Amino acid sequence: MTYQQYRAVRRLVHSCCNYDRGNCLLLDDGEECACPQSISYSLICRWFQAAVLPLDGELCAALLPPPATGRRRCRECKRIFTPPKHNTLYCPDCAARRTKRSKRDWARKKRAGA
Repeated sequence: MTYQQYRAVRRLVHSCCNYDRGNCLLLDDGEECACPQSISYSLICRWFQAAVLPLDGELCAALLPPPATGRRRCRECKRIFTPPKHNTLYCPDCAARRTKRSKRDWARKKRAGA
């Protein structure tokens, strides 16, 4: 987090519904507890990430990675790809290689038996 982003987060902390004069109401168990988001250079508070940070769209996009929905890791080459179907296990390149390999093995087995 850059210094400018840190300053923007510090300004946003005051918009949190759990922020009370430097203390966090969620962490209050009878004893006052400093708001962790207001004293840290990183995003610690889950409530802040979910409810307050989206108020500033640019800052949210800069600090949080885009959600990786629908992405999967290929079982053979370990690259990340977006599967066309929910049960696809291999990326398109590896799927083509596996298909060729299985057809070649099938043909070899068929020739050996005939």
